[in-house]
Amino acid sequence: MRGWYLSEKAVERLLFEQNKALVNFLRKSGIPPEKTIYASVHEAGSSSGVMLNLLRDAAGLERTGCHLIDGNNVLGLNKLTNQLAEGAIIYVDDFSGTGQQFCRFRNFISQHLVGNFSEFFLLPCICEEALHRLGKEGIQAYNGMVHSRTQRPLHENSSILDTVTKDRLRQRSLGIHGRVGLGFSSLATMVVLYRNAPNTTPLILRGSLDQKTFVGIFPRTTDKPVPA
Repeated sequence: MRGWYLSEKAVERLLFEQNKALVNFLRKSGIPPEKTIYASVHEAGSSSGVMLNLLRDAAGLERTGCHLIDGNNVLGLNKLTNQLAEGAIIYVDDFSGTGQQFCRFRNFISQHLVGNFSEFFLLPCICEEALHRLGKEGIQAYNGMVHSRTQRPLHENSSILDTVTKDRLRQRSLGIHGRVGLGFSSLATMVVLYRNAPNTTPLILRGSLDQKTFVGIFPRTTDKPVPA
């Protein structure tokens, strides 16, 4: 089956390149680094803080005059946006499948923002479902890769595999867990990042919970057995 593995170097490169493009866009729009906020996205299982630190070091963000903040620090965001009054907020993460998790986080912290800020989502890889969701929220994504439905062999919209093989693999995944056998929302994504596999990955690749009934080659950290 086809898929993408994103190493730490690949993730760093994609973040760096997309950030460079975004910074150029902001500069042309009259938004300087001093009016730019980079925020981590903190939800369960998120690697956002690590991604923000990776970008910080790769792009030398601390030397540009921009602001970096923990997404959980809503009081700090409130004070900072009140102080700046306008500018841009760049949320940083590693992957987005449906966009549901990010939008839930963003809708929560938006209640604490003061002023007029354009919002962006910077990440190495995004699914087309998330792009659509972000568009409805008025948030522009800067992403290195778009993972379409047709690129996922086990997705119902894909024709990469022949029908017999595809049905057999889909049934094998659903046999491990009927509700999330094809990953969250049945996205059946084929992207694995160096830190973890997204929860949208089919269980035929991740394995079962605690790897008890089926051992996967790319288990999430939450799929692995708890050490005794």
